[in-house]
Parts: sequence; C-alpha cells; structure tokens
Amino acid sequence: MSFRTGPSVFKDRAKVSFDYIPEKLPHREAQVQRLFSIFRPVGDSGLAANAFLYGSVGTGKTHTAKRFCEDFRRYANEHGRGLDHVHVNCRQKMGDDAVLLHILKHFDPRFPDRGFSIPEKLDSLRKWIEKQQVHLIVILDEVDVLLKKSGSEVVYTFSRFGEEAGHGNVSLILISQRREALDHLDAAALSTFRRTNAVEFPKYSRKELVDILGIRVGLAFHPGSVDDGVVDLISDIASEYGDARYAIDLLERAGAIADEEFAGEVTPENVRAAKASVTPSDLPDRLRELEVPQKLVLLGVARKIRRKTYITTGDAEEAYAVACEEFSQKRRAHTQFWKYIQDLDALGLIDAKRSGEGVVGKTTMISLPGIPAKLLIESLEAALRRPRSRPS
Repeated sequence: MSFRTGPSVFKDRAKVSFDYIPEKLPHREAQVQRLFSIFRPVGDSGLAANAFLYGSVGTGKTHTAKRFCEDFRRYANEHGRGLDHVHVNCRQKMGDDAVLLHILKHFDPRFPDRGFSIPEKLDSLRKWIEKQQVHLIVILDEVDVLLKKSGSEVVYTFSRFGEEAGHGNVSLILISQRREALDHLDAAALSTFRRTNAVEFPKYSRKELVDILGIRVGLAFHPGSVDDGVVDLISDIASEYGDARYAIDLLERAGAIADEEFAGEVTPENVRAAKASVTPSDLPDRLRELEVPQKLVLLGVARKIRRKTYITTGDAEEAYAVACEEFSQKRRAHTQFWKYIQDLDALGLIDAKRSGEGVVGKTTMISLPGIPAKLLIESLEAALRRPRSRPS
C-alpha cells in the first residue's frame, strides 16, 4: 500500500508533545523562584525540603517541577552535592507498593516486580541513595489519589528518610489540582510538611497563552505556516479554561489537520476542526483507564447529579442500574458497586464523604470535583458505545 505524502507544516512535532519540557517556562518564573527559596538548603547544606504545588489542569505544575529539578541539579552540583529526581504519577502508579517500585526502577530497571515487601523496598532504596551519594527529590504527581488510596505512610516515611538514610536524603514535591489535598495527610505526616511551602499555579490569561503558543510555534512549525491570527484564535478558545495543555493540544491537532489536507499552512478552519476533537482536560486519559463497570457507575452519578450539588449512594446505585440496562451490562452486587465508588473517589473523579447535619442517618454523599456533568456524560456515553478492540 502506498501513502500520499506532502510537505508538513511541522519542523519538529515533538516540541508540541505533552512530554516536551521547554528550557524556559514563560509566566512561571515566580513559581520557580519560590521553589528555589524552599529547596536552597538542599543544595547549600544537604538538608531536606518539601513543597506542595497546586492548581488546575494545564497550569504548568508538572513541567515546572521537572524543569526546576533539572536546573536545581546543576546548582547542587556546583555546591559539591549530588542530586537526582524521579517523577511518579500516582494515578498511574496507585498504592505505596507501586510508587516505591517505580522509584526503585529509576535506579535499577531490572528490580523485580514481585517478591519484595514495602520495608524491603525501602531498605533497597536507602542503599541505592547511599551508593549513589545523591539527594533524591521525589515528585508525587496527583498525590491526592495516593493519599486516598493508601493514606499518608509513604509521604511520612519519605519526610523522615534523611534521619535514617545516612549519607542520602529525600525531599518531596507533592502536586495536586486541589488546594485541600494536604487535608488527607494524617497528623504525623502533616507535622513534617509545612503548609507555608504551598505554591499556587493560577490559570493562564489569554495574553500568557499567546506567549506560550508563540514559543511553541517557533520551535515546532516551519516559518510562515502559522500566523498570529491562528495563535490568537487558539488563545481565545483556551483562555476560557486557562489551560496551556489544551492550547498546545489544539495547536498540534490543527497542524495535523493541515497536513492531512496538504494545506501547507494552519488555518482558522483547522483550529475549529481541532476544537471539535480535543477535550479541554485530561478527562479522556482518565476515563480510558476505567473498566466498563466503573464507567457505568460514573455515568449513573453524572446523570443523577447534573442539576444537584450532592447525591446519595442510593441515588447513584439506582442510576447505575438504569445505565447497566441501557448498555446491556450485568449489574454488580452492592458490595462491588461500593468498591467502584471508592475507586472513583480515589481517582479523583468523584468526591465521596460521610453526610453531616441535615441528612437523616449515616450515608455517603457524592459530588463531582470540577468536572462538568454534561461533559462527563457525553464522554462516557461515547466511550461505552465505542466497540471494544478484541485481542488478535
């Protein structure tokens, strides 16, 4: 089979990928400087430090943490101290055991997946840090998922690691979309973690998005293939959410559509077409990780809560039963349904908490944390109607 090819508008498409971390992060200079103030004792004296970064999707938290650690490594080296860092997405590596295994594989890719307890993994990590003679910064991204799933034990252990690890120390950067994520820490862990070390990442303004996109256009596209009007249009669309990730995704998708049409340049119409296929959040990735029964429970919640602030688990279970019938799926027993509610809560897709005053008896109240119910319903219905791929 032959493919029709033509010149691409991209000169380096990797520069608009999610994984690319620019040398400079425009409009995050204040946050980087704040991180340096917090972590300077690590480079100067070898003392441990902790920080908590919070803000909405697409506000630069993860990229800033990674960029800071890369740059701070040079500062520490200049002061005669070894420094390393490892990033853990706690939604992808759920639970203490998975987090520790991911960190150990940073040092030893052949470390066995099974056969070691958590205390044994911690002991192995101490030995690696001592062997490498480094101070390790652990970035725990989407940390509220870990805290809801497993509690504060790993955070507390890392925060006290330096007292037991000899030559090596561990510092922490915790990242969450929610300011209140630290409320999930127990008293012991919170005592070692200063709330004053919280760093806010506000949503980007339209002007800031123009600057960010302008830099990415220069890096990723051939000269003349993206004009200022296209950048302005994307910034207008994305400024509703203040989300740079969404803006960059729109730019990449618009470029891909231009290539599919062999246009030679990105047009406003390409941007409008891109908008129809790009969701302004990380929701598709999060939903893709769910099993069908979990999607059905979440769909029931979203449908029931659309015009309400909270619903009960009873309301959710009724709506889940209707969704199961609609999509010809077997309804699971209450015990399994409750487990799915806990899973969705741990993943941050719903908030589930015990009722307070004004509700008769003890029940669990469910809310949606910042995800519009309409968007959730549309995304879940599309996913559930999509044929599942069969193994070849």
